[in-house]
Amino acid sequence: MQHTKLILLLLTLSLATGCEDELNLAPISEVGSNGFFASAGDFEQAINGVYASLGVSGGGDYPAMYVILDESRSDNIYAPGESGVRDWNAINNFLPTLATLGSVERAWNLNFNAIMRANTVLDQLAENSGVVGDADLATRFEAEARFLRAFYYFDLVKWYGRVPLFESFVTPDEALTIARAPVADVYQLILSDLQFAVDNLPVSYSGTDRGRATSLAARGILARVYLTRSGPVLHPEGPCLATGEYDEAATQLDAIINSGQFAPLDDYGAIFAYDNEGNSEIVWDVQFISGGVGAGGYYPTEYYDEGWARVNLPFPGGNPGDGTKRVSDDLLDSYEEGDLRVAETFLLNYVNGNGEEVDAQFFDKFTDVSMAGGDRFDWSLNYPIMRYTDVLLLRAECTLQGASGSQEDVDAAVNAVRERAGLDPVSGVTLDMLLEERRREFAGENLRWDDLVRTGRVVSVMNDFIAREDDSNKMQTVTADDIVYPVPQSQLDVKQGLYEQNSGY
Repeated sequence: MQHTKLILLLLTLSLATGCEDELNLAPISEVGSNGFFASAGDFEQAINGVYASLGVSGGGDYPAMYVILDESRSDNIYAPGESGVRDWNAINNFLPTLATLGSVERAWNLNFNAIMRANTVLDQLAENSGVVGDADLATRFEAEARFLRAFYYFDLVKWYGRVPLFESFVTPDEALTIARAPVADVYQLILSDLQFAVDNLPVSYSGTDRGRATSLAARGILARVYLTRSGPVLHPEGPCLATGEYDEAATQLDAIINSGQFAPLDDYGAIFAYDNEGNSEIVWDVQFISGGVGAGGYYPTEYYDEGWARVNLPFPGGNPGDGTKRVSDDLLDSYEEGDLRVAETFLLNYVNGNGEEVDAQFFDKFTDVSMAGGDRFDWSLNYPIMRYTDVLLLRAECTLQGASGSQEDVDAAVNAVRERAGLDPVSGVTLDMLLEERRREFAGENLRWDDLVRTGRVVSVMNDFIAREDDSNKMQTVTADDIVYPVPQSQLDVKQGLYEQNSGY
């Protein structure tokens, strides 16, 4: 019975959703029942249910998963833990026992749940698209569903390597016959879906549709896919395939740059201001509002300390004292004197309820106490999946990896970022210099681990970091096995022999 419940959880399609601040996510139930897909509005609700998997109402706040599975694993955070019982402590310490972690299981289940939601929409469009009444709208619905399916599969490939490939809705019994597919095969679906999205999604939206995926968002994710596939093969079943598709990535990024839809902001802090959402820096973000049941975000709570929250917020929450996500000294030491991003990104101390100053190092980039909602799950700030500065620096990375462009172009991209940070220009930027600038620019935005993996630097950089930072001696030596997470033990238990475990776990 327990095994049946697990697979049903993975494949559940109840699309109870919250509302987003611009993208209206109306609730829907029994989406798979006969006769539900009878109008354009029904399909729109179903698509909204696929988006809802990105929020708390979808099962766990997708951005919060990035904090635990990506940022906490990188050299940006040092969180060995005093007792070591928190999921992120085990992840930070590179323990081989991660297969039983709730965070590892939730990420697997949430992604496949969302994929099955997308597949249900796609299956129903194939059978009933005529009820939409507008061929262009039906195509847009298909493009949105395929974009989101690709987005979720891309994270699965980065986190787990080989995963089962579902191109249509399957029953729990059918799922028990489908083994993990090679990474290359999963990528083929991702590439096909994203190219369809590029070709069929609008460049932008207005009104209540703002927040939906655009063709430019699809180009941005497609560029990341090409860059990740192009990375050196350190793990034989990991996300990097050494395909050398840097020109292909550059083409997608150039289309975003040449669209004229985006521009860097002069003020770094304004990018993350609660009253400045949807600014010209944002290519695509996850929508949140405060005050609606399940509509707010939890991810800011993943960063701050519980002791700070007791003094500064009207509700409890945050990381407990035995398991804080402490920003690493290594990251802080990498900033040059006068870097304006430091004050906007970190909180380095606070006064507790006893009037004592507490030595704290955590990200507060996404926290504004004046905008606190009703509880720790109710932060209203949208979460940026891709920023325009990311596009510009990824384009520079393509050039350094052999795509078109000049050293002057690379230097100009990096120096634009440095100028906004109040720093002097540099010249002759190398890939290592670029990665360090990206580290500082996107600190707390959950990009560092992916940067290290796709450039083949993850093992050497992380072991150097451990040698410098790990005074607790709790972190284990990083190997290529650590590039991917284990298949959750619960999935191995569903049917013996269906999945085999990743090496090292």
